[in-house]
Amino acid sequence: MVFISPLFLLGLMAALLPIAIHLIRKEKPPKLMFSTIRFLKKTSKKLILFQHIQQWLLLLLRSVVIALLVMAFARPLIDQTMARLLDADPQSAVILLDVSMSMRYGDTFDRAKQEALDILSNMTSGDEVALIGFSDSAELVRELNTDIDSVRSVIADLEEAGYGATRYMPNLRLADQLLEESRYDNRAVYLISDFQDSGLQDLDEGWKLAPGVAFSGIDVATEESSNLVLTDVRSPEQLLEDAAEQLILARVRSTGTLYLNQGEVTLSIDGVMVDQAPVNLADRSEEVISFSANFDTQGTHVGEVRVNGDNFDDDNSFFFTVDVLPKIRVLLVNGEASENWFDDEGHWFGLAVSSAAQSPFELSSIEPAELSAAVLRRNDVAVLLNVGDLSTAQAEAVEEYVNNGGSLLLAPGDRVNPNIFNRQFAEIAPATLGSQGQLGIDDYLVIADFDRRHPILRPLDSDWLARFQGHWSLSAHAESDVLMQFDNTEPALLEREVGNGKVILFASSLDLEWNNLALQGLFLPFVHETLRHLVQSETKQGSYDIGDSFSLDPTGEGQSVQAVTPSGDDIVFANDDFVVTATEPGLISVNVDQVDYRYAVNILPEESDFTRAAVATLYDSIINPDTDITQSREVRTAQLIEELERPQRMWWWILVSVMLLILAEAVVANRTYR
Repeated sequence: MVFISPLFLLGLMAALLPIAIHLIRKEKPPKLMFSTIRFLKKTSKKLILFQHIQQWLLLLLRSVVIALLVMAFARPLIDQTMARLLDADPQSAVILLDVSMSMRYGDTFDRAKQEALDILSNMTSGDEVALIGFSDSAELVRELNTDIDSVRSVIADLEEAGYGATRYMPNLRLADQLLEESRYDNRAVYLISDFQDSGLQDLDEGWKLAPGVAFSGIDVATEESSNLVLTDVRSPEQLLEDAAEQLILARVRSTGTLYLNQGEVTLSIDGVMVDQAPVNLADRSEEVISFSANFDTQGTHVGEVRVNGDNFDDDNSFFFTVDVLPKIRVLLVNGEASENWFDDEGHWFGLAVSSAAQSPFELSSIEPAELSAAVLRRNDVAVLLNVGDLSTAQAEAVEEYVNNGGSLLLAPGDRVNPNIFNRQFAEIAPATLGSQGQLGIDDYLVIADFDRRHPILRPLDSDWLARFQGHWSLSAHAESDVLMQFDNTEPALLEREVGNGKVILFASSLDLEWNNLALQGLFLPFVHETLRHLVQSETKQGSYDIGDSFSLDPTGEGQSVQAVTPSGDDIVFANDDFVVTATEPGLISVNVDQVDYRYAVNILPEESDFTRAAVATLYDSIINPDTDITQSREVRTAQLIEELERPQRMWWWILVSVMLLILAEAVVANRTYR
């Protein structure tokens, strides 16, 4: 037998009241002095014993009446399976716990953990529960299981939220998928979050929770918040030595519910503060602060812009890196030098390379006879313009130079003998030369197609208006990449990697003899990007955001890579490309084959915006119209208890018994004390 309201059983103590009253009221018979008792009739001892039995029976009846009344209120059931009452409707639930960066504000995350623990406390051993700790994706997943204590331990062990962005939809979809494997029909999703408005930007109106899945949103956000955040910082990523003073811009905004109009921004380079400026937002929503900085020495410099004046420190810093590289040493081998600038093969190329005051290049020009292995070793890239009379030793020196990591740009002109060229550069040239194509004055070729993803051409994604009257017909090498094509489908620009170096071949000249490219606005950036690409790897990104995935090996060929997170933990790589996903702001320190690198990681500014959305907005968007209105577990349990109790109604029979016993008690009482 079980009781629906077992607390009423405490009333059984009242059954002792009749006995207590009887004992309290029991009195010793008084002694009276009579002159004689010969006129009194003796009472039978049997009669006295019978009266005692009636009194005991009366006490028993009164105690039983009280006990039965208590049991009637406790509502007994002849059902030995307690689970049919307490777990008559077991639940499959998924707890979605927001661990995004906005949950780090104040004690928001502690309140969220307590709400999750409270949900678990209301569950019983028959329930099954899953846990998803999420930001932009699921960072922690415990699938459905009945071991509620283990889920409770996981939640209790969470020390703090992470730094990811808030995204509700992908994680709600995951919760819905987990419930597809649930054992029970009573399914529910509990979302514990600060309900940041930015997390609702990807709502899919066409997607709903499965029919029958209940949804409860638990808002743990702080009612009032104050925050200053760096929404954007602009800084150079790569410079050449002797570069001019650099401008660094920082955009500051107040994003909390309580507006902050005062603050301070500082700039530090390599750990040393170099400048500071006040922030005044009294009459504006944001302000741009300008700093000036010099990066004098070669190497990687680490910068930090920091805003002060609020009580949320996690988003107050922005980190960046600046690589200062030596100038690129360019060797120009001029195959048609002339005192007349118009006839000089290297005139226009030289103007493009070294005319600017802050040129990133150091240009030295020689004639083909001066070319040697020693001269090549002193330069980063060699440019052969219309060079057609190299000796065998010089050609071998060029080949060795490229194989050892040097870079070569070839632009053959009318002085080049295709047979000699093809023989001398067969091992390194991207293509073999065919015949010269000479068109009439009124006829020309144009660039019809180019690889817009290539590092040289990606910044030059615009129309090429140059006209080509002369060019070489090229047959591309199998290992070469065609970067540009003329409108007759012949290659115009090709690239080939040879040994540790690179070779680029241009099918026309770089002066005005065969084309007018040198007069086009794209000529200078084309020359600069080509030389940069030949010598330098692609510009290393100055900073990354939380959630970005990138390789910590900038060379792509690292054999030994060790890395440490901003918090000082060693990074264990799960792949051979040394790719990691940024999870915390700060600087990642990396050593690749004994060379040190630094990678800056920053928070997502959207997570610093504490604008909230109503829980009802999300509820209305995801709840399935075929889902009944969710009832509380207590209401459902009460309904199930009533259904179980209805066919039994034991308390009715107990009350009938009480009425009969009261009548019996009245009869016995009258006979006992008559």
